[in-house]
Amino acid sequence: MDERQLRVLRELGELGSVTAAAEALRVTPSAVSQQLRLLQRSVPVPLTEREGRRLVLTPAGEALAAAAIGVETALARARRSVEEFVGQADGLVTLAAFHSAAATFWPHLVRALAAPGSPRLALADEDVAQNGFPPLTRDHDIVLAHRLDHAAPWPRTVSVTPLLHEPLDVALPAGHPLAARARLTPRDVAGEPWITVHDGFPLMATIDALSAAAGRRLRLAHRINEFAVVAEVVAAGGGIALMPRWTVRPHPRVVLRPLTGVHARRHVDALHRPERTARTAVGSVLGHLRSAAAAISSRNAPPAQAE
Repeated sequence: MDERQLRVLRELGELGSVTAAAEALRVTPSAVSQQLRLLQRSVPVPLTEREGRRLVLTPAGEALAAAAIGVETALARARRSVEEFVGQADGLVTLAAFHSAAATFWPHLVRALAAPGSPRLALADEDVAQNGFPPLTRDHDIVLAHRLDHAAPWPRTVSVTPLLHEPLDVALPAGHPLAARARLTPRDVAGEPWITVHDGFPLMATIDALSAAAGRRLRLAHRINEFAVVAEVVAAGGGIALMPRWTVRPHPRVVLRPLTGVHARRHVDALHRPERTARTAVGSVLGHLRSAAAAISSRNAPPAQAE
């Protein structure tokens, strides 16, 4: 067996089909099948089996796919030794992030890594549903992702570096009657028109929990994913919304109020494949992300100041 064959087996286990694995590896399905056949010849027990029209891993295949992570990590560490020997700490690091995290963290990274000899950055914004973040680690060294407290954890196929545990507040126009209150309950806000994200995106679970706590369905007036646009619509009187407390730029005509009676927080995490962090440049960028997150958390001004 070799590294390529183990990578094919790992991708098949994660993606669930030869076609999907071939697309992820940018090869043909026949090339994937050939690598699987070569790998099977070196193992005395079946690694795959048919499940309808799909090819899936057997328990032995799953065990070997899990071991493949360790193999790739060890190989990446070996390459890191070479990089350190020749002083290549300025390697290219590719990052993806959802919009509010990108607006918060990218400027910090650009400023912090401007000096010669620092890692070089390739930044991309990605607006995807929660289950769309882990697959992005195939194309990017680091992916900034978010999920709610009660949402499913990230899959074991990716490593997680926690950055923020951020409160979600109710965003109101500055002159709204509810803005005079220090805190709001689900019943306070259930009768208002709401601006929320599209189905499948993390904040919808909190909207559903808020509706359940209020004992009535909320009126979802607008579906907007970009918080900067949401703030403008809230300021114009188009409705109220849930807004992250720390990672959205304050709007002069919008106030934030904490929500009681519903657990409203989200995790902002850096996702990465284990072998990627063996690179010096990637580890350096992760360190800067942690420093930025610590600075953001320490500011933590009261929500009444519309932070």
